[in-house]
Amino acid sequence: MAFFSSKVPQNYDKTQRLDKYIAATNPDMNRSKLKSGVVSIFVNGRAQKISYKVKAGDQIDIQWEENVPDNIEPENIPLNIIYEDDNVCVVDKEQGMVTHPACGNWNGTLVNALLFHWGRQAIKELKEGEASADKILANRRPGIVHRLDKETSGIIITAKNRSTEEYLSSLFRNHKKILKEYICICMGRPQHQHGKIKTQIIRDPRDRKKYRAETNTTEGKYAETHYSCIACYGEYSLMRVRILTGRTHQIRVHMKYLNCPILGDGLYARPDKKFPNATLMLNAHMLKIKLPGAAAYSEFKSKTPERFLKILKVLHREYSKVILPKDR
Repeated sequence: MAFFSSKVPQNYDKTQRLDKYIAATNPDMNRSKLKSGVVSIFVNGRAQKISYKVKAGDQIDIQWEENVPDNIEPENIPLNIIYEDDNVCVVDKEQGMVTHPACGNWNGTLVNALLFHWGRQAIKELKEGEASADKILANRRPGIVHRLDKETSGIIITAKNRSTEEYLSSLFRNHKKILKEYICICMGRPQHQHGKIKTQIIRDPRDRKKYRAETNTTEGKYAETHYSCIACYGEYSLMRVRILTGRTHQIRVHMKYLNCPILGDGLYARPDKKFPNATLMLNAHMLKIKLPGAAAYSEFKSKTPERFLKILKVLHREYSKVILPKDR
């Protein structure tokens, strides 16, 4: 089953059917998908029909059954490959690309592109009942040992053979002998120039697409993030972030926990008046890792994305650069 959630803005002043509203506001959904596969529609917690007329403030939750393709096909999608050998392929992933096929994104993913680049055949999709859920998921993501959110850009390393996949998966699972560094532009200023965030990360019970950080609980998974504020511009901050664990949405959740949500984050931040069209300002800037059989570490870096440069140009022009004092 696939899920979709959306909240109608408070300033919405139109009268529109639910299916038309969803199709107009979300590119991943369309009216035919809703009509053919919808299982349930809830608005503000109450069951509704697809013809429901949406109004300001409505919370829409939709469950639908999606047709799973028979194969995961190679696709000729350009990739920014910054390093490759017989064992690994390191990609500077563009914002908007999904890492591997899953509900709602069966093509156009990094896996589809890598299959074509490596000259491999289509992968037969395993269906429910043919294998365990873990095997079905693993079959969809050959070579993927870690992931980046769709709207997060930057460095991702992939494995070209099974032995390398096992080796890299072990490193990322234990977070030993690897260093991952991100840069992000946040709304707000941290209280300290440097800091460590240590919390549990649990699913938000009010919105299944979101997570939240908690300290007084044993639920969820432990997450640790180290941050450094490079500079502040007005009420915006340029941050360097290193993660010691790899939880879903970890940096986004921890920056919100710090009261510095990432600019352009549609899940964890409010719309910004100065940059209303900003997309997620989070980039996997650097990966330091020991490749299979190597004695020394290799370091891979992503160029600062154009969307960052555009925002920083405005911040440099309109605000004085402020370096927070070091903690005593």
